[in-house]
This record gives sequence, C-alpha cells and structure tokens, in this order.
Amino acid sequence: MTDSVYPLEPSAEEMRAMADQATQRIIDHIASLPEQPATYSEDGQTVANGLSEALPETGTAFAELLDLLFDQAIPVSYNTAGPGYLAYIPGGGVFSSAVADYIANAVNRYVGVWVAAPGLVQLEVNVVRWFCEIVGYPADAGGILTSGGSLANFTAMVTARRERLPDNFLTGTIYTSDQTHHSVRKAAVLAGFPAENVREIPTEQCEIRLDALQQRIEEDRGAGFQPFMVVASAGTTNTGAIDDLNGVADIADREGLWLHIDAAYGGFFVLTSRGRAALQGLDRAHSVVLDPHKGLFLPYGIGSLLVRDAGALKRAHATSADYMPPMQDDPKLIDFCELSPELSRDFRGLRAWLPIKLYGIDAFRESLDEKLDLTAWAADELRTIPNMEIVAEPPLSVVAFRLVPPGRSEDEVDDLNRRLLEAINARRNVYLTSTSLACGYTLRIRVLSFRTHRDRMEQCLKDIRESVEELV
Repeated sequence: MTDSVYPLEPSAEEMRAMADQATQRIIDHIASLPEQPATYSEDGQTVANGLSEALPETGTAFAELLDLLFDQAIPVSYNTAGPGYLAYIPGGGVFSSAVADYIANAVNRYVGVWVAAPGLVQLEVNVVRWFCEIVGYPADAGGILTSGGSLANFTAMVTARRERLPDNFLTGTIYTSDQTHHSVRKAAVLAGFPAENVREIPTEQCEIRLDALQQRIEEDRGAGFQPFMVVASAGTTNTGAIDDLNGVADIADREGLWLHIDAAYGGFFVLTSRGRAALQGLDRAHSVVLDPHKGLFLPYGIGSLLVRDAGALKRAHATSADYMPPMQDDPKLIDFCELSPELSRDFRGLRAWLPIKLYGIDAFRESLDEKLDLTAWAADELRTIPNMEIVAEPPLSVVAFRLVPPGRSEDEVDDLNRRLLEAINARRNVYLTSTSLACGYTLRIRVLSFRTHRDRMEQCLKDIRESVEELV
C-alpha cells in the first residue's frame, strides 16, 4: 500500500523501502538455499487451497505480502534453484540475471522494433550473435530470444515449413527420434501438421538410427509424401543422448531436408572441449535451439532459436500494419517483431547480456566443465554399488541408472526402483526423477546447477547407498 494520492505512483522513499524489503528477503532466501530441502513434504493442494481468494478491492501491506510469498507459497515447491536439485533440467538462476530483470521491468522499454529502443535492441542483438558464435555459425547468421525451447522449436518448425513446402503443406513429413523432446511433436501440430506426419525413428543406445531414418525418408517419398525436416537431438531429456549430428546432417544434405537441432539442454556444453567433441556437426544445422535457462544457468523464461540463414526468419514471420512504425531494411538494425510470432514481448535479452558481460563467458565454461566432472564421478561411484546398472553412460551431465538384483522379474525390478527413488527423495537432500526406457523404470541424475558442487554429489551418493541398503 502507499500513502500517495496516486497509489500506483509510489514516492521515491516508498519505492526505496519496497526494494530494500524485497532485497533483504531475497538475499536471505538465496543464502539459505543449501540448507533448504530439495523438495517439499507439505500437502501442496492444502496450501494452494488456503491461498485461493477473491479479487481484492483494497490493498495489503507489502511486508504481509512478502511473508505470504516467502513463508507460505515459495516453500511448497521443488527447490529448483538449490544445489540438491538434480531432476529434470535445472538451471539455477544466477542472481545477476534477476537484477537484469529488475532493471528491464523497471525501465520498461519496448524492444520489439529497433526504432523504439535502438541501444537496448543492440544489446539483445549482441547476445544472439554471441550464441551464434558459440555454436560455430557464420557472422551473417541470426536468431531470436524466446521464452524457452518450446517456442523456439515452434518458430523453427514454421520457418522450415515456409522455406521448404508450398502453401498446401499437409503432405510434409518431419523426422525425429523416439527420444526427441515432446515439444517437437507439439510444435508440428501447432504449425498445422497432422500428428501422424511426425515420424518417430527408432534409436540404438538412445541415438537415432541413421539407416532407419534414410529408409523412412525413401518410403515416404515413394508414398507421395514430402519429407522436408529432420530434428536431431543434442542432449535428450531422458538420458542426455546426442545423435550422430554429422551423420544426420549428411542425410539432410543429400535429401534436401531442413536440419534442426534441439540443443536446448546440451548445446552450451560446446563451450567446453569435451562438449565440443561430443557435439561435432552442430554448426551444420539450418537452425539450432539453445536454452540459456539451462546451460547458462539463467532464470526460467529465456530460450533462443539460431538460424544459419537469418533471412529465413523474416521471410517466415514478417507482416505489416498501418499503425506500425517503418521497419528496417539494414540487416544490422533488427526488428525482432518481424522474426518471431511475438509482437509484445519483454526485454529478455538483458537476462543474458548482464551476467555474460559481468563475469565473461569463461566463468560459464568453467562451471559447465565442473558439471561434466561431477557427472563422471557420480557414474563411477554408482558402479561400485552392487547390482547397480548404468543404463546410459553420461555423454554430458546426465547419468541414467537402475538397481537390478538377480532373480527378480521385470515388474519386481521396476517396483524396486520406484521405491528406491522414493527413499532417496524422502531424505530431501537431493531430488532425482525417473524415466521409462526400453529396459524399464530408470532413475536419473542430471547435474546442471551452478550451485551444485562435489559436497552435494557426495551427499547424493550417500543417500543412494543408504537407500539401497534399506531396500535390498
């Protein structure tokens, strides 16, 4: 609340007091992250029901609202920013990026068109070009920053469709592996394709089979379909697997397909020498998705789509209206609204620009190298546990494993591993998740938080060992 005649315009003193109160709570929260549980034990539905309310007609004291957030709402959540969060694909959220959002939202400038904020647009253009440099694209490549990988995959799908297919595109076919992220299929459906036009190619060791891919393309052409796009994975959600990117690129070149690489999780590992070796062929794609809120540890809400031919984005998305300002023909003066589905958008580029400028890219490279080391160490430690099977060796920072005692049926092994996951997570020091692979129910450790270090990984393995001893 405010004492101002215009409550939506607090005085300088009131703004300073609000910022100081919020900053103190935020800093205390972040400082306590290592001691906070990796997940919550309360009944989430009960807490949520207690927070349900009608539209408020009058205001509430800011301190009370902070108490509600930090004491009630925030604790009932996965601690995705903490060092023990080894589930799904964490990023952690570097603090300087939060400061960048504070600045961006406070100054509230519009960056959808160049003329509205030339300097700020240039900062975001710099970020896009840095990402292009990271994946090995030429200087005239381009791209956009998105809310995440899902919108980036959708934008790539529409761009490829507009570049490679006629207006009547319903015979166009898209090729992915059976390990590809489900956002690719969703993107195809939203782009207007029947779901069955997405061909799932079988995998071997969780990587797309090139022989099966080639065969299906030939069969589809013979049946009157129009193969136009293949999506390769550079770090799958299930196991972190990386397709043979050069092999897929060879087929795409030979068959005239748009090659899109979903590197949302794995792409930024190309900053490291080990990642660069594992991701050979990334630079051959027509388009690439990278998620800074994964591999650069930024807060949720920033992804990116990079396109080798920057003009393809504009050809696919540019429209006009009488009320819009003139758009730019100079390729150096970017109107982001002409490159993506978004017209209204936030200034998300500052989330990446500020931390990269503040620390330099080498700080992120060193942290990614540490995650590779920790994952390799965890895999080696898992091998010392009797009857523990490494289902998928870690190509990057994911290791998939399951306990397989002798003399158990498949159903019994699956049930045992379900109980193993529950026992590990019940300790609340770390939080792991599972997936279903050809071998059955499988647990995963995914290391991708800048706050996760050797001490937390040692705790993770301690919890796994103790849980195994309890169950077997």
